[in-house]
Amino acid sequence: MIQTQELELTDAFVELIRRAATVLPPDMEQALQKARDREEPGSAAESAFDTILRNVEMARANSTPICQDTGTPIFEVYYPLGISTRLLEKQIRAAAAIATQRAYLRPNAVDSLTGKNSGDNTGEDFPTIHFHEWDEPGIHVDVLLKGGGCENVSTQYKLPDGGLKAGRDLEGVRRVVLDAVVQAQGKGCAPAVLGVAIGGDRGSSYIKAKQQLLRPLEDTNPEADLAALEQQLYEESNELGIGPMGFGGKTTVLGVKIGTQHRLPACYFVSVAYMCWANRRAALDVNLQGETVEVTYG
Repeated sequence: MIQTQELELTDAFVELIRRAATVLPPDMEQALQKARDREEPGSAAESAFDTILRNVEMARANSTPICQDTGTPIFEVYYPLGISTRLLEKQIRAAAAIATQRAYLRPNAVDSLTGKNSGDNTGEDFPTIHFHEWDEPGIHVDVLLKGGGCENVSTQYKLPDGGLKAGRDLEGVRRVVLDAVVQAQGKGCAPAVLGVAIGGDRGSSYIKAKQQLLRPLEDTNPEADLAALEQQLYEESNELGIGPMGFGGKTTVLGVKIGTQHRLPACYFVSVAYMCWANRRAALDVNLQGETVEVTYG
């Protein structure tokens, strides 16, 4: 098995970060355009969407960040047996520093004790990297840039929740997810994409919720009950009238994606990863000969 040190992927990781930071995925841009067309002419919602779409176009044309908050880079790395994750991590961290130097990322990594900024988006457990060994003969990397504003309105519920009359079932999940949207209002830079996780422990549930944000908007959940709930939550969230940036309007969320995990009998967590309209994601595929490096939009 070829070793990772023979695959110099730092430049590919830099390009992966650049794509994610500066080019909104086509499914997201198309959803924003459709949402804009649904709003009333001359409304604040229509104006907000016009501004968002102009910003998306300018960022792509100039290779500049879509949002000034370039967020926490979250990497999901799939690799075959024999590949060194230590070396992959080293290259990802180097790429984050280079991307910061080139202004694709804003310096965001701040020491929690001293308040000192590392200046290059590296630090203790920063960026976030999750490794998954698989049987495929290549390396696949997804990156998600999770902004601070939408992260602040992400939340977690413990069912049952008496205040919301939410039990330990899908109806209870529906109730708490809608509550999360109501509580967020425009503070998370709506319209949102909601990544939802049912089950797990408190930590794994949040990770699972964020992983749902990597799913294309147009995909269909293979679990029929979850597919129906995703559609129901999408429709009901958009009936709340919160609208883009909380200005009111017909589009409050652009998509809802739900995943599940096994849980302890004593626990029933529902985590909601609220992602702003700038759902910045991209993917990278590399073969083990290092001959093909493909970077795609999320």
